[in-house]
Amino acid sequence: MLTVTEIRALDLSEAASKNRPSHLSAASGLVCVGSTMYVVADDELHLGVFSTSTLEPGRLVRLFEGLLPHKKAARKRMKPDLEALTFVPASEKFPHGALLALGSASRPNRGHGSLLTLGDDGAVTGLFQEVDMSALLGPLHEAFDDLNIEGAVVVGDELRLFQRGNKAHAENAIISYPLFSQVLDALQIAQADPFTPSAIKRLDLGLIKGIPLCFTDAAALSNGDIVFCAVAEDTEDAFRDGPCVGAAIGVVSHDGRQLSLQQLDKAYKVEGISVEEVGDRLDVLLVTDADDAEIPALLLSTSIAR
Repeated sequence: MLTVTEIRALDLSEAASKNRPSHLSAASGLVCVGSTMYVVADDELHLGVFSTSTLEPGRLVRLFEGLLPHKKAARKRMKPDLEALTFVPASEKFPHGALLALGSASRPNRGHGSLLTLGDDGAVTGLFQEVDMSALLGPLHEAFDDLNIEGAVVVGDELRLFQRGNKAHAENAIISYPLFSQVLDALQIAQADPFTPSAIKRLDLGLIKGIPLCFTDAAALSNGDIVFCAVAEDTEDAFRDGPCVGAAIGVVSHDGRQLSLQQLDKAYKVEGISVEEVGDRLDVLLVTDADDAEIPALLLSTSIAR
């Protein structure tokens, strides 16, 4: 078992609107750039920005125009369900890199994302650019009975998406695409031609208390291996929430072979992960989703021996 430490609640200096709490509650993706921590929440139209060196409240950066309903059921139906956040390495168009946030694609209105340019200090610069995932999703809806993209990570020149299963369709998979030659251009072109992934690697992560462990996020290591987090959530589809009975952190190789899997000592519903390589260990940060707007998401830490 991995011992997990609670670092802080993801409180905010200002709420997204007058009816929203002054914290993130449904953290679902995590990226650290220098001393800045970016957190995407699946029930917001904003990105949370926090410092890794202080416990000061975070601030919000807009990812989509508009407002979401305050009431829970209506908000759940209409939200873009941003579940994945990844760092896009520097390129000609993004000299200092970018952040890419993607929807889960579990419903027709959840197939969009947002792209934010970063400056030389790792801070978001300028306005967001909404992106359309349609070119990626057609073939994926055919490949999976219950599509639910919960994580994204860039490995070399590839974008890897992480399909999350559930009790009825325990289909965990790592989906690969050429990032710079296909994905970035297609995301920024409305009605781009669909294209198939270069690879789909399906994985069985086992069970906790009879509930399948399923991917929730991932982070890349310098050697191309990937560290992922997964939870065992008692639900039979990608829309309805259920109680979390356990969680784990694992490592897969560059080619998708599972190398390790360790359960967390508490059943936190961890949905975002960031990893720092420090000698012979991996220092891991995690963020949680309590499925309750009144409960702040938590920042957790743990370490894994390499």
